[in-house]
Amino acid sequence: MTSLPPLSGLRGRHYVTDMDFTHEELEALLELAVALKALRAKRRLTPFLPGRHLAMIFEAASTRTRVSFENGFAELGGNALYLRPGEIHLPGRETVGDTARTLSRMCDAIEIRTKKNETIEELARHASVPVINGMDANRHPVQSMSDMLTVLEHAGKLNGVTFAYVGDAAHPCNSLATTATKLGLNVRIGNAAGYEIGPDIRAAAAANAAASGGSFLLTNDPLEAIHDADFVYTDCWWWTGQEDEYKDRVAAFKPFQVNRELWSHTKPGAKFMHCLPAMRGEEVTDEVADSEASIIFPQAENRLHFQKALMLALIGIDELPADLDLQPIGRALLV
Repeated sequence: MTSLPPLSGLRGRHYVTDMDFTHEELEALLELAVALKALRAKRRLTPFLPGRHLAMIFEAASTRTRVSFENGFAELGGNALYLRPGEIHLPGRETVGDTARTLSRMCDAIEIRTKKNETIEELARHASVPVINGMDANRHPVQSMSDMLTVLEHAGKLNGVTFAYVGDAAHPCNSLATTATKLGLNVRIGNAAGYEIGPDIRAAAAANAAASGGSFLLTNDPLEAIHDADFVYTDCWWWTGQEDEYKDRVAAFKPFQVNRELWSHTKPGAKFMHCLPAMRGEEVTDEVADSEASIIFPQAENRLHFQKALMLALIGIDELPADLDLQPIGRALLV
């Protein structure tokens, strides 16, 4: 192990939204994720957080989020606890604040997937350990950063990459709009009329792009969104609780389906992305999802690598192994 100062500015902080982090801090997290992934490829064990505990609160079903956080924390040498409604007193019999204070005395970090933004925001106000947003009502910042790790791997850079999203303005779309613009990508969001990202996200994305040298476009035309894009991304057209809107949503988003015809208008060599789960036959066809252009499963795997970096940085350690190869893509992670 090599003695190094604490991770600069990240230890002890909450990760509720990517908008609370600077361009340089987000790049630093990606830098650490790249290094940790390289160690895993060598079958190198990474027990950097022995004796530490992660509380994982899930108010909704999950595959990738649960497995990546639980396995990721185990690979860091710690213990993760899966907590769901009916097994704990949240929500209902105990306040969010009391839950936060209790878990803070027994755990070193709290991850939560919640149905309400207010829940995670109140949890963060009262917790004395880092709180991580595993997805809330309209944000998915661990997904968007994992996606940027995937883009980085396939493009070799982030600044100047053209990134298109087509479909509903749901959790991943909102976070991608702010994360990707902050990291200097040229971002094009294609939403159906009446289903666009909100004015606060638009304003933040535009401001991020102006500061980072990227660009931001919101359009109702899927062809305008995907034109000359290096990466094309989509997501489900409807979520649990929106079943009554199903017919209207399918009709509105049908022109945004990523199928052979739409893909024929993409840039040669473009890559297809989806955060999964995919409603195959709705937002994407099997022909595209299973094509050589698709990188959806490497993308899913990167949830593990980014979240390991995030948890390690927020909980913090004073030493890192000498063979942890941190290749800077922005400001140095360690100062």
